[in-house]
Amino acid sequence: MKKLLFILLSACLITPATAQHKTKNLIVITLDGMRWQEIYRGADSALLNSKFTNDKAEVKKQYWAATPQERRAILFPFLWSVIAKQGQLYGNRDAGGKDELANPYHFSYPGYNEIFTGFPDKRMNTNDPITNPNMNVLEYINKQKGFEGKVIAFSSWERFPQILNVSRSGLPVYSGYADLKNADANARLKYLNELQHHTPRYLGDSTRSDFITYEYSKEYLKQYKPRVLFMAFDETDDMAHDGNYKSYLERAKQEDSFIKQLWETIQNDPFYKNNTTLLITCDHGRGEVPLDTWKGHGAEVVGSEQTWFAVMGPDTAPMGEVKPAETTYHKQLAQTMAELLGFDFKANAGHEVGDAIKTVTK
Repeated sequence: MKKLLFILLSACLITPATAQHKTKNLIVITLDGMRWQEIYRGADSALLNSKFTNDKAEVKKQYWAATPQERRAILFPFLWSVIAKQGQLYGNRDAGGKDELANPYHFSYPGYNEIFTGFPDKRMNTNDPITNPNMNVLEYINKQKGFEGKVIAFSSWERFPQILNVSRSGLPVYSGYADLKNADANARLKYLNELQHHTPRYLGDSTRSDFITYEYSKEYLKQYKPRVLFMAFDETDDMAHDGNYKSYLERAKQEDSFIKQLWETIQNDPFYKNNTTLLITCDHGRGEVPLDTWKGHGAEVVGSEQTWFAVMGPDTAPMGEVKPAETTYHKQLAQTMAELLGFDFKANAGHEVGDAIKTVTK
């Protein structure tokens, strides 16, 4: 009888901890410089009617509706029809939510450093190709049993080999126009190696189009079944810096479509179905007032510390828009990612790491 009671007690103690980590795989996607304003309000009337929008009548026909709820559903149909129902969204300041950067710089390298290392290192204050000395959560996960060689990153922006310190981490990071090196890559991946060098380089000589980054990510996932995939888009930030609001909206909607297609691929693959968490966020916000500050960001731009993120997966309760009692920070995302997979990055990083966001995991 005592033995039976011990077994039953042990089962009670173990089951909740085991059930907490249903996530076996993780997909992280970033939309560079995507404002929370469009995520939660849809197209901005002030910008639609400004010098920053060409073909105003056409753009209004495509993206305008009477309410923010209607407009955001037009711009991000997957985000609002699927993730908002099955997952969680953070950072709607109109509804009392606050998600922010902890770093004081409010541009890309410091933003990505904060997301993946879990703290706002003041040394990471440039977009120059300096090597990041801090361990990142992808590097840490790649060292865990069952994840070795199963973590990969594809990005449009060329700076991620330095941000993720490939020379130390050993992570495969395919950024800019880097070719996939796998000798056994399928025909589609080999074709992408060729195709990317013949596409128009409208983002410059180092940053490739988001379409190519997406296609690499999707095809790699289908062939190699990585446990953790990071996919970093860039075009929303580029279009905003150019002051082209029409293209900014177009790229945002296209990236929502890419995410939808990737999620459908995941849900149709037994390896990933019902055991994969999807986390989507940005590296920084943008200005709002005065109107022309929407083009930029940085320490001097008011509001560019304001961010957002969305998450959906088997360990995340379907709460929709979350309004936590306290502000969430992007320095908390690294430990959140680790905890979703059952790991403790904070205890092993060797540097400061923000606490996980507990509402993400049930």
